[in-house]
Amino acid sequence: MIRKLLFLLALSFVWIEGALAQIGEYRNVFSIGASAGYVLSDVGFDPTVSQSYHGGVIGGVALRYTCEKYFKTICSVYAEVNYASIGWKQDISKIDGSPVVNANGKNESFTRNINYIQIPLLAHLAWGKEQDGINFFVQAGPQIGIYLSDSAEKNYDTPNLGEDGRANTIGAQETMPIENKLDYGIAAGLGLEYSKSRLGHFLLEARYYYGLGDIYGNSKRDFFGKSNFNNIVIKAAWMFDVTKTKNSK
Repeated sequence: MIRKLLFLLALSFVWIEGALAQIGEYRNVFSIGASAGYVLSDVGFDPTVSQSYHGGVIGGVALRYTCEKYFKTICSVYAEVNYASIGWKQDISKIDGSPVVNANGKNESFTRNINYIQIPLLAHLAWGKEQDGINFFVQAGPQIGIYLSDSAEKNYDTPNLGEDGRANTIGAQETMPIENKLDYGIAAGLGLEYSKSRLGHFLLEARYYYGLGDIYGNSKRDFFGKSNFNNIVIKAAWMFDVTKTKNSK
């Protein structure tokens, strides 16, 4: 885990250094704002746990420093500090696809909600209008997540694994506490930005995050060999310029 985290930190420094290296037209624009959206998540368990996507909210502060325009590419460093509610929702059904019913006659359900502070640090490349218009952007880079809390929602007491014909016979994840409090991985996204003088910048983005860390231990002695997050994020942001380019190089 430490080696992976150090690799991500080194990679982020390389991206920042590359973005700040002045090759094209000089820019000095620092922007700040807020972002909010919706995140779909699941966990890549091994052994496999049948799941559907867990839905949650994400939102926080957005920061961007635009340092240059290289030919037609607008180069920036983009970062966020977000609160994110992620986790997983188990797909509880029988082998024939029919639902598993609890003692009250309702379909059994289990959801694990895990709350994080997520901090992505992304290289941001855009093409189009810098002001008073639309541009298209892509961004990618490392992300870390700091565990805050978690909770479980279920409508049954103890699952009768292997005794009621259910397709999924793995239940350890329902009661295991989150072992690794630091999550880390790679995020990448694409989107559109509309800029208007005096109104600021409006961004709409679709982003994917792949976790390189596991929420549970993954040694030979542990139950799961893998338990990493996958997130799909749809989010919007509004930003305004704090500083602007006053000269050129």
